[in-house]
Parts: sequence; C-alpha cells; structure tokens
Amino acid sequence: MKQDGDFGTNRNDSKSKEYYMFCFKEGQFTDEGITLVQKIEKNIMIAKGMGISEDQAKRMAEKVIPTLKNWRDK
Repeated sequence: MKQDGDFGTNRNDSKSKEYYMFCFKEGQFTDEGITLVQKIEKNIMIAKGMGISEDQAKRMAEKVIPTLKNWRDK
C-alpha cells in the first residue's frame, strides 16, 4: 500500500493504516466469514485478472496471506 487510496477505511471514515481498500471498508472486513483457503483462491483469481500467472499468484497468495494480521490466528 503506497497511495492514500490503497488503504481501507475505519468506521469513522478515517484511513486504516493496516488494511487494504479491497479487504477493509467502514471498519469491517469485506469478506468476513471466508476461510483462509477461500481467501487464497479469491486472491489467485484477482491476480490472474491482473495478468499474473496462476502459478505465480498461488505462490504469492500462499506465502503472504497467512502472515497477514487478520489471518495469523485463524
């Protein structure tokens, strides 16, 4: 997250310093209740839509997502 528009929003509409705009809006996770496996699959599909190969997207998602604060304890 590099630009102001990359950050999600808190309940008071301030920018979240921890979460991405597609993951966190108005103080809530946009995909609450999704499993880690489902989140990884979702991100693979998003990355493929951005022109990243499925293999590369899978490696990236499996490496990064489980380390994110929201997923570490799940």
